[in-house]
Amino acid sequence: MTLRTTGCLERTTAPIGIAFTPFESRVDVIVRLAQRADATGLDRVDLAEGWTHDSMVLLAELALRTSRIGLGTAVVSAWGRTPATIAMGAAGLQRCSHGRFSLGIGASSPALTEGFHGLAWEQPLTRTRNTLRAVRSLLAGERLPDPAPGARPLRLAVLPDAPVPITLAALSPGSIRLAGELADAWGPFLWARSRLQDGLGLLADGRARSELQTPAIASVAIPVALGREEADARRLACWWLSTYATRMGPLYPRMLAERFGMAAGVRAVIDAAQDERDVELPAAAEKLAREVTLMGRHDEAADMIDAWFAAGAQSVHLVLPPGRREEELAEIVDTAAGVVAARSHAILGESTGQRRC
Repeated sequence: MTLRTTGCLERTTAPIGIAFTPFESRVDVIVRLAQRADATGLDRVDLAEGWTHDSMVLLAELALRTSRIGLGTAVVSAWGRTPATIAMGAAGLQRCSHGRFSLGIGASSPALTEGFHGLAWEQPLTRTRNTLRAVRSLLAGERLPDPAPGARPLRLAVLPDAPVPITLAALSPGSIRLAGELADAWGPFLWARSRLQDGLGLLADGRARSELQTPAIASVAIPVALGREEADARRLACWWLSTYATRMGPLYPRMLAERFGMAAGVRAVIDAAQDERDVELPAAAEKLAREVTLMGRHDEAADMIDAWFAAGAQSVHLVLPPGRREEELAEIVDTAAGVVAARSHAILGESTGQRRC
């Protein structure tokens, strides 16, 4: 959101939204929290697709039950649909949301691609590149770039009234460069805050090969581990870390342990969660949790979110912990909305007190 004064001063508020993982399967809860986020001024709601709900179907429902908030798939798998199906779904969602939709795409994981979609997870970077190129071409009214041999390439017959921004969820260096080349935004998840500049450098490398008019932004998804007490927050952070280290394939633990140099923290949360479901965060994983989650009390959320923007994030999406009481999740939404309101008030106060060119 951009705020302009009657003079020449301009300030922007960095967007803050919420997001849901595939572990959250309660549609009624998702709908009510999306409506709450819509009413309280948050920027957007993102739904990651996995093995539960079709995110495009659920987003169509949210489009009809909200009025102003942005809506996005974060993410749909490049293996789960053809590029033409993705483009048709994106065009339809842009229509029924009146221009509020953005498309998030990712290469997914071997576990989900092979175990759920029944496809071999081979050459994921090539698959993602081809999907991005084809979806962009179709949404722009162009013919499919790579039809089957001997086939006549077709166009999407009904185009979206407004352009559909595309976010690429990417963790590997090659995928991040691809986001800079072909996407409007890079969407990392469980990324270390202190290493965000590394990702932005890769994004700039891809930008050097891009033909897009505007550079891709960093739209960071952060697992939320907020609690009324520090102990509650630490247990929730431990759940996030142990779950993504043990249940989502090798990509996340390898990235955290090897690329970010936090192997001791990864081992500690895995060991701690073996015998108990709800455990205290081990001391060895303290740095890891503070780097990749939003861990702390609700009254500390504003400072922690500001730290992500200071590190280089241009948009922040708070990923809500699945399966928690709705009242607890609503409190997180309200906390995020309070941060947005405070930032907006501060900017308005500054703009009324200053005039400069």
